[in-house]
Amino acid sequence: MNTINYQKELDKILSSMGEACTEENKPRLFLHCCCAPCSSYVLEYLVPYFHITVFYYNPNITPETEYRKRIAELKRFISRAAYDGQVDFMEGDYDPAVFFEAVKGLEDQPEKGARCKICYRLRMEEAAEKAAGINADYFTTTLSISPHKNAAWINEIGQELEKKYGIKHLPSDFKKRGGYLRSIRLSEEYGLYRQDYCGCTFSKK
Repeated sequence: MNTINYQKELDKILSSMGEACTEENKPRLFLHCCCAPCSSYVLEYLVPYFHITVFYYNPNITPETEYRKRIAELKRFISRAAYDGQVDFMEGDYDPAVFFEAVKGLEDQPEKGARCKICYRLRMEEAAEKAAGINADYFTTTLSISPHKNAAWINEIGQELEKKYGIKHLPSDFKKRGGYLRSIRLSEEYGLYRQDYCGCTFSKK
């Protein structure tokens, strides 16, 4: 049984930065983001410690109108929260066929099962590869803020990708310490669109 407390692991890293973390020496974090509500708390939490590139890569989201709505809302939040000067934005390729091919044969799996784990990996691997390409110091994802996502799987995948791409994975369980509740409050404060399904057609069902 996995008993690692990933929030405490993150605490150790952030504590080690301490007061030495200034605008001039902040490490660079490549942050995979799935939507504005999930990103709201994570950005609020991590902006003081990192120069962040938000990476929106979610080929699992269908239909395309939903994909476009979510990316527009994320950009709007970044602008309204005044992160424009501290957060860069990068959009990945949008090709749902990549997702459907990755989960082929698992269409009937229940939510939170094997299909979801493959979806985590698909998006996180693209983030790790892109992070390596720009020589970022760390990469991670906002996915662990959701109570519906398996934080142990997310961090295990991150550790595997760290070894593969040579970019440190920032451990996380962002739902801890009231993170998920804070994301709800921020969503209300900024009037963010909160979708009622994860993104793929299977979760919508």
